[in-house]
Amino acid sequence: MWRTVVNEAKRRVAEERQQRGVADGETRDGTEEADQATRALISSLPERQRLAIFLRYYADLDYRTIAAVLGVEVGTVSATLASAHQSLRVAMEGAAR
Repeated sequence: MWRTVVNEAKRRVAEERQQRGVADGETRDGTEEADQATRALISSLPERQRLAIFLRYYADLDYRTIAAVLGVEVGTVSATLASAHQSLRVAMEGAAR
């Protein structure tokens, strides 16, 4: 089921971006500055990292379920999330300077 949700979300985002002519990484207007900055940072991550972040923190799935959705091993989910966290941490520290 989650694989279907992810695929449909990816399809809709691509369709919406195409209709609006929005470049990858750009966010919608009208959001709070901090929320917009966080979304921009997350959207700049590689696709697997973005999906892992979404499935873990927004869908609240465990590592085993995320692994099944993404078609990878549980250890890969752990490594993917660790890489995403590190990338976000570095980006946030750079933005704070």
